[in-house]
Amino acid sequence: MTAASHLFCNHGFSATGIDKILTRAGTAKETLYHHFASKEELIAAVLEAEDEAWRNWFFGRLAEVKGPAPECIWAVFDLLEEWFSDPGFYGCPFINAVAEFDTGNEAVRQAADVHKQHLLTWLKAQAMEMKAKDVTETARAIAVLFDGAIVAAQHGRDPSFARTARVIAEGYLSQIEVR
Repeated sequence: MTAASHLFCNHGFSATGIDKILTRAGTAKETLYHHFASKEELIAAVLEAEDEAWRNWFFGRLAEVKGPAPECIWAVFDLLEEWFSDPGFYGCPFINAVAEFDTGNEAVRQAADVHKQHLLTWLKAQAMEMKAKDVTETARAIAVLFDGAIVAAQHGRDPSFARTARVIAEGYLSQIEVR
């Protein structure tokens, strides 16, 4: 799993063949196929593990933020900048996987949807706390900034896209309608 995760996330899901994974892991093909019936199953397992690790880090760090909902949302972008600054940053494995695979790949799509729902649920809770008139749209708007910052930082190799997204989020949140 560790070898597959590293290779998939750093070199791509399609570009990484089973032989590369076996070489990096130092294991036999029979061992791999004993645990995973196909490369697709391995990809799904890697995405599930990536989701759990990222959520533990991200939401664990957000739990340390004290303050009103807008400040908690702004902190999201501070965490993104921290993540983007990591020399091992390779983008979001879910965005990368969905971009690589045809939209009909249900295992990849489902893993990405589950991952995104965690963020959207948290953002909706913040929007509810702010008494936003349209909780869903507020969460979606911040999620667009979130994903956009990830893609821009990955492409531009520039962590400051997180700060740009935060400034836009601050402006957006200052203007949302409340109940």
